[in-house]
Amino acid sequence: MTETISYEAAYNELKQIAAEIENESVSVDVLADKVSRASFLINICQEKLKSTETQVNSIISQMDGGQLK
Repeated sequence: MTETISYEAAYNELKQIAAEIENESVSVDVLADKVSRASFLINICQEKLKSTETQVNSIISQMDGGQLK
């Protein structure tokens, strides 16, 4: 099962996890789970950014070639 989450939601959750870890409010018992979730969220953000970059570059290429419809 693949989780569907927006970039903004993933980024906000990632910021929350980072703050919890920085403030040492995460117990040792759940630290590995938080780090694993953060890794998952980072991958989602990276994939969404790469996809958006590809789409934007494609649009720009079409504009440069006068092919924008």
